[in-house]
Amino acid sequence: MTTLDAIARPSGAFAMVAMDQRESLRHMFDVAGRGRPADDVLIDFKVAVAETLGPYASGFLADHQFGFDQVRAALPESAGLILAVDALDQADGGPVEDTDLDEAALSDIPEQVTGLKLLLIWRRDERREARVELASRFIETARANGVLSVLEPVVRAAPGEADFDPDAAIREAARELAALHPDLYKSQVPLAGAGDEAQQRAASAELNRCMTGPWVVLSQGVERDRFADAVRAACLEGASGFLAGRALWSDVVGTSDVRGELRARSIDRLTALGDIVDETARPWHEA
Repeated sequence: MTTLDAIARPSGAFAMVAMDQRESLRHMFDVAGRGRPADDVLIDFKVAVAETLGPYASGFLADHQFGFDQVRAALPESAGLILAVDALDQADGGPVEDTDLDEAALSDIPEQVTGLKLLLIWRRDERREARVELASRFIETARANGVLSVLEPVVRAAPGEADFDPDAAIREAARELAALHPDLYKSQVPLAGAGDEAQQRAASAELNRCMTGPWVVLSQGVERDRFADAVRAACLEGASGFLAGRALWSDVVGTSDVRGELRARSIDRLTALGDIVDETARPWHEA
């Protein structure tokens, strides 16, 4: 059975790159003024990120829809490969509304894959119990295939829900879903990375009390220049690292020299974050 060492640094912390964005990545190109790109443009971007950042990442998250074989070939053996197996309900340019297991991705898991990831949209609505069941089924599927389960709940307000508190929802989701014991829980950053260090650490400590195993933070919704501080605060209060995409490469989307800009901007960000988790994160085997 694969252990979390497959996607961890020697310190037992995680410094992982997310490159499983699909239609949201196409939308990012559009927002950057490059129009809605063809699939080959998305694939080239993903391969460039794998080639450039893969050597500095303990793990790398990819999707099977856009260039999986090319991304896999571009990654060094040192970066544990995680396959996204979430089928996304997402309109063009809009957020992911719901997810399910992607049976096509699960039908033939390549040998190089060390873990699977499921994005789960968490709401207080009539499908709440069904989503818990989906998360449980995902964890069991990963276990049956001898690979790791990485569960990524993202909280949203239910239709008509008044006074929605995202941080309270993040904690409630963690209490409900971490109890299913995925190998790794991928959480939104408390306070969306806002607030001073004391506030960020206090919110991270509250979230840590909801966890039942190792957890990492994602970067979506956090200002890029605040992500490093958010990672440090979370790790000082019990997190084991990060699995992030936008904080590393979002400002490279749409540039004319993707590989050059990744070398100029993103490598330093990733290596600095790696130093932070080595210094502050709780090793996964101690969680």
